[in-house]
Amino acid sequence: MSDQYDKISFRLLTAADVGVVPIGHQGDPDEVLQRIADLGSSAMLAFDGDQHVGQLQFRRYEPNVRSPKGLWDPLYWADFANQAPDLPACTLAVFCYHVGQLDDTDARDPRYQGRGLGLNLLDHFLDWALQAGFAAVVAKAVPPYRPVMIFMGGQPASVYQTRGFETVANWVDPELRAIATDRELIPDGVDPDDVARMSCCVRRLRSGSQGGATQ
Repeated sequence: MSDQYDKISFRLLTAADVGVVPIGHQGDPDEVLQRIADLGSSAMLAFDGDQHVGQLQFRRYEPNVRSPKGLWDPLYWADFANQAPDLPACTLAVFCYHVGQLDDTDARDPRYQGRGLGLNLLDHFLDWALQAGFAAVVAKAVPPYRPVMIFMGGQPASVYQTRGFETVANWVDPELRAIATDRELIPDGVDPDDVARMSCCVRRLRSGSQGGATQ
């Protein structure tokens, strides 16, 4: 990548972006618009000039959500395997990272990966969430193995911990273990359970806050 990487800009997804920037992985446009109206946005976006190159999606936290299609549904990121923590109503849930996304497909430009873009998206999101008055952020962390991180589009618990998150639960996802085995994502000598060990990470922003958009 050129030195333009240093000039990556970040901003929130707005209603005017629907139909312009990639939102296919966020769901139906009407659903996205509803989330924007509710929270003020549904994703932090990254641009290289005018080119969309990444996004971090988020939604309002709803405890005990279950994904109807397991790992293949966006709600997977809000499914904490019956270990959802008790958090204030004005809590945000981190969904997936799309680093290197240039269009509304599953293709990813590797030039934008492994350069800290995902972490920058997280930092900008956390800054906004704090300023907007949300009480907490919850995130589903992925195992710390690069092939799995790229496949999943997520960050490991160690990254969240550097940003003030606490790991409150861990569990092995049997579906991820099977997929990682089938796709040969397991490094030599690593226990398959470790490659499928998910975590729930929580950062409290403002104790007792009732800020944010519509509660």
